[in-house]
Amino acid sequence: MKSTLRFREDGTFKIVQFTDVHWRNGDERDLHTRKVLDLVLKEEQPDLIVFTGDLVDSTHCADVKASFREVLDFAERAAKPFAFVFGNHDSEAGATREELMEIAQTYAYNLAEAGPTELDGVGNYTLSVFDREGEQLVHTLYFLDSGSYAPIEAVGGYEWIHRSQIQWYADEAMKRAKSGQEPTPALAFFHIPLPEYTEVWEKGSCIGNKLENVCSPKINTGLFTQMIESGDVAGTFVGHDHLNDYAGDLYGIRLCYGRATGYSTYGRDDFERGARIIQLREGERSFDTWIRLANNEVIEEKLPVNS
Repeated sequence: MKSTLRFREDGTFKIVQFTDVHWRNGDERDLHTRKVLDLVLKEEQPDLIVFTGDLVDSTHCADVKASFREVLDFAERAAKPFAFVFGNHDSEAGATREELMEIAQTYAYNLAEAGPTELDGVGNYTLSVFDREGEQLVHTLYFLDSGSYAPIEAVGGYEWIHRSQIQWYADEAMKRAKSGQEPTPALAFFHIPLPEYTEVWEKGSCIGNKLENVCSPKINTGLFTQMIESGDVAGTFVGHDHLNDYAGDLYGIRLCYGRATGYSTYGRDDFERGARIIQLREGERSFDTWIRLANNEVIEEKLPVNS
């Protein structure tokens, strides 16, 4: 039976965002990654774990399905509900997204779903967060498959979120809107950053680090515009760029990077691995967010957004 997500008695709901775990074969670097996962969950005790893509580094896995299970085994042992979206490295070799999602369905604490088959990608779905009594929907979490690499060779670069997914999101937002009231507050999770992540940095009002270029798609298909029009999303959370962890407000939506978690991939010795924490408050659009590092340092970003 799937878990029902609900706010705590104190009116909060906490999410831990792990991103770019890049698990391979359980070697020494992976064991360092495991220590980060363990530390963050012990210290933060979240209500939901979210992996924003590249759970495994499939081209370096001896058995991709086994490696994927190792990551999910960790989340299952934590006895916390968990969800995920795929990144560009999860299904490059050894397994398809469909096969990996089928594996996930065997886990009791997994909340991720394949989503509608008519949409582009695998793993477009929503989760509902209810009030502390578990009766009324008060927050929506959107999960979108941002794909892998551009499907049009002449364009190149990374894939974009497609029109079918954007229309699905718009329809879901409309269904979840409370009649005659403000839209139900929401967050959105996907792997590859939108082009607007460059724009928000250039405005100069971000908190955090930008140590590499934003590797967004070359094509802007308008997801951010739809989020503005739908009016429900207060924040988006991505990974993909391991040396960026900034967050900034753009037209009332906070665009956030996670903090890269895995050691079996590129990084910098002076840029600790870690995780982003998101804390919602029942009945409010605003949220708090901060980063916890592998050395247990906390980088405070607890500024209310979109109150």
